[in-house]
Amino acid sequence: MNVSIQQLAVRMGTTLVLENLDLDVVEGEFLVLLGPSGCGKSTLLHAVAGLIATEAGSVHIGGRDVTWADPKDRAIGMVFQSYALYPTMNVERNMSFGLRVAGLPKAEIAQRVARASKMLQLDALLARKPAQLSGGQRQRVAIGRALVREAQVFLFDEPLSNLDAKLRTELRRELKGLHRDLGATMIYVTHDQVEAMTLATRVAVMRGGRIQQIGTPGEVYARPANMFVAGFLGSPSMNFVDGEIEGRAVTLGVRPEHLALRPAGDAGPVAEVTLVEAMGAHEVVWLEMHGHRLAAIAPAAGVHRIGDRVGVQMDLDRAIVFDPVSQERIELQPRAFQPRPR
Repeated sequence: MNVSIQQLAVRMGTTLVLENLDLDVVEGEFLVLLGPSGCGKSTLLHAVAGLIATEAGSVHIGGRDVTWADPKDRAIGMVFQSYALYPTMNVERNMSFGLRVAGLPKAEIAQRVARASKMLQLDALLARKPAQLSGGQRQRVAIGRALVREAQVFLFDEPLSNLDAKLRTELRRELKGLHRDLGATMIYVTHDQVEAMTLATRVAVMRGGRIQQIGTPGEVYARPANMFVAGFLGSPSMNFVDGEIEGRAVTLGVRPEHLALRPAGDAGPVAEVTLVEAMGAHEVVWLEMHGHRLAAIAPAAGVHRIGDRVGVQMDLDRAIVFDPVSQERIELQPRAFQPRPR
């Protein structure tokens, strides 16, 4: 099912968290709502789920207006950051609880639980209680509880944030496969850009209750709409250098992987190495250049030392030009860029 949100407004106390927000989620896509804490992404998800009241606007799921419908009547399944499992029930009972309350036949319940547990590799754990499970297993049970509802739209509210890095990687892979197998519409909230870039068919970057940009991960990364989007995506984030193009003040954005380090005697600007972070297969070299703090990604050769002076070559064909006042991307030729010392 598709999800259509039109002119949505949500108020928390005296604070307007969302205002005039429009969003169309295509049937079968994996849309990730990405942004910093407090940007309104979870509020938006909860509004779609019917967990909070809206002040204005509408929510349609599968063409049906559900703005004032109860969560149980919205054809959704939701997975929260906390697992919210019943500690006294085993995995099978946790997964089937909602179906039993709804009065489904026992045979239908058993069939749905069997299908979900097989998909999530929980067959061997059905008799265990939550205390006997790892964090990753508990989250899989929480996902299974949503799956057995056979919903058309699945909502995920930062489901991996309580897990360690290895488990997050494993469950990201499982969620990606789950989406492929189910073909259902999924809306996923996170502040983790790695999750967004690896899971999403489209990413909606949010700030201050508004969507700053929506597009495929590749589009948003390569052609950010403004400096906020450019700086939020990427690790380390995009470098910004003040300067001018043909007399106009601009800010140039260039990603760390698009900076090449050369011997200081070569042509081009010179920077001082202020920090080197070893990252295994590569290293992040932090630089000071004319008052600008820059990050460059270099091979893990161990040749750079704090205090070294190095030449910096920017790949201007991949650079982005921004207006320093509006911070919006502007279509100017970056090859004519001249840096200005701070």
